[in-house]
Amino acid sequence: MKKKKQAVMTSTGVPVRQKPLSLRIWNHRGYYIMFLPVLIFLIIMNYWPMLGIRYAFYDYKPVGEPVFVGLKHFEKMFSTDAFWVAFKNTLQLSIMKLILTTFTSVIVSIFLNEMGNLFAKKTLQTIIYLPHFMSWAVVASIFSLLLSPSSTGMVNGWLRDLGILAQDAKGIYFLADSKMWRPIFYLINIWKETGWGTIIFLATLSGINPELYEAGDIDGATRMQKIRYITLPALANTIITVLILNLAKVMNMFESVFVLYNNAVYDVSDVISTYIYRQTFAVALPNYGYSTAVGLFKSLVGCFLVLVCNWASKKTRGRGIV
Repeated sequence: MKKKKQAVMTSTGVPVRQKPLSLRIWNHRGYYIMFLPVLIFLIIMNYWPMLGIRYAFYDYKPVGEPVFVGLKHFEKMFSTDAFWVAFKNTLQLSIMKLILTTFTSVIVSIFLNEMGNLFAKKTLQTIIYLPHFMSWAVVASIFSLLLSPSSTGMVNGWLRDLGILAQDAKGIYFLADSKMWRPIFYLINIWKETGWGTIIFLATLSGINPELYEAGDIDGATRMQKIRYITLPALANTIITVLILNLAKVMNMFESVFVLYNNAVYDVSDVISTYIYRQTFAVALPNYGYSTAVGLFKSLVGCFLVLVCNWASKKTRGRGIV
């Protein structure tokens, strides 16, 4: 029995006669032609490589044919201490960085919003934004020079000038100290990303009704009270949204760690992506099957986080992120 097509109705309830699909495609052929290169790019760069997931279940080395081994790589992964250290570090570094950069962006946004001098405000905004447009390779080079233990290191020079270090003492290698690497990593991320994060919060602040502040002035509220009872509540929903949206990307940390870490601080800096990199490119005879298995596990965890964030977004914003 032939299925009857469902009629398309307008908002007023008037049925609309729909043109055949082939005719609609022909009428809008210009849009489809423009979209075609993007579709081809997505298939080649995003979807075609996904066929390589099957190698997570193979022994696949640069020499010889792939050999099916089932779940062997996953058993090895879950029994390897280095993997669990990288997994723990990924979550700790990503979540702490997200919290710190968001908190700093909120504070800086409120500070900029309270500035009365428009020229000074725009100048300060520009200065804060600039680090975001620097590549991580450049940022790592700058801070490696500043924190160098040699005589050219600015921070160690200041410590000697202040008498904290003796003039003939060996300098502190901050980026090779397990106790100091994480605080420095967080500070570098705050310096680089705070300016970009303030854009969203400043946009929210510009939408606050000025009458609320005028009412606060009439009631005799101080500047801090207006920030506490007007500004922060207005930012609350945006802060939650930013945290939820960025939480879905916590497993993707790579470049910021890769350019700053070294083998002396693997215990506090190694993350899943750098672990995969070393298993693939830093060994004489890599097993691409094992690297693929770790990457597949990372993708599954990332997918789970996206679903959790989508659920949380629906609960807080009324709509999901996907």
